[in-house]
Amino acid sequence: MAEAANPPELHAVVIGGGIGGLTAAIALYQSGWRVTVLERAGTLEPVGSGIGLAPNSQRALDVLGLGDRVRELAAWQGAGGMRAQDGRWLVRTSAAATARAFGGSLVLLHRATLIDLLVGALPADCLRTGVDARLTDRGGPGRKAVVTTGDGAIEADLVVGADGINSAVRTALFPAHPGPAYTGFTAWRLIVPAPGRPFEPHETWGRGGVWGTQPLKDGRVYAYATALVPEGGRAPDSEKAELERRFARWHDPIPEIIAAARPEDVLRNDVRHLIEPLPAYHRGRTALLGDAAHAMAPTLGQGGNQAIEDAVVLAHHVPPRGDLATGLAAYSAVRLPRTTAIVRQAARTARLNHLTNGALLAVRDTLMSTAHRLGPNMIMRGFASIADWQPPGPPYAAGTDAGAQERRVARR
Repeated sequence: MAEAANPPELHAVVIGGGIGGLTAAIALYQSGWRVTVLERAGTLEPVGSGIGLAPNSQRALDVLGLGDRVRELAAWQGAGGMRAQDGRWLVRTSAAATARAFGGSLVLLHRATLIDLLVGALPADCLRTGVDARLTDRGGPGRKAVVTTGDGAIEADLVVGADGINSAVRTALFPAHPGPAYTGFTAWRLIVPAPGRPFEPHETWGRGGVWGTQPLKDGRVYAYATALVPEGGRAPDSEKAELERRFARWHDPIPEIIAAARPEDVLRNDVRHLIEPLPAYHRGRTALLGDAAHAMAPTLGQGGNQAIEDAVVLAHHVPPRGDLATGLAAYSAVRLPRTTAIVRQAARTARLNHLTNGALLAVRDTLMSTAHRLGPNMIMRGFASIADWQPPGPPYAAGTDAGAQERRVARR
């Protein structure tokens, strides 16, 4: 009796080689898909900035066997907190308290480090850079999706649109959606050598703007700033000079961080978000994830974290031999409510930390400080409902329960 032929290998095409797209490719590949990642850029060289990974995304990476390696490469965020513009501490935190509240610790690493790790988890022939890919057929029952490149058309059993906030895949799927809207503020990011004096990590809420200073494991510092400005603006001289005008009178070590930057070190981007949610995160055989699906303000630090969650949840719901339509519907049903709520929470936080009225600023700072004195968990509660997310399916690879995280913190 002849052996049954192996079923044909199913092919998933991921458009976009950022954090979400690469994580999706790894998750799909590990579940049995043949995967091709198409990235428009000629090389995967992410912008010079850091990314904070909360316990929720670390658990997702644990599913892929990458969580422990990320934690080895990252700086663990320990003591620190929130400060006022004059330097007063409004909220103080510790690594142990964070681990208890969030079910794990926050870690920070350079985006390039994370990208390198994700690329290394894929077969070399999965990734094609310098490819301008567009979705020409979203696919459907009995009909494969089609992605067109300069080299011709690629048929796919599944297409994943991970092409960022200006997603052409999203536009192809939902042409009537208004797309991203300006949040009202712009953001600057920079990585510089650490200042000469020790400092505690902090995020500072001032008048109409925010500054954050966070250490990386390699001895450098990742800093970011935001301010309310008209959309599309640029500094008349340099963005470093703009930071000096806006933040050089804020508390230490902010002036020293700015002084250490070269003009070319400072990146500036207007911040936009998808405040009007999409009706679904899929159509036909095509799914969206990350900023393409739910771009959000960075005020909760969850943009990349939610993209990583998306990737693992998508792969869970679309096993190669499962019913794709049912799986994609389940993916949308699970991810749409969660990410929509986080987009809105990030927008509310942005309004709170960009106040300009002096009286409201004083009330805000007093309430934050008082709430923290009454009980630190009151401040953390809003974020804890995001950070305590658990991945679907069987238990994840590494032990990242709160007790395990606290033991790791204690050893550091």
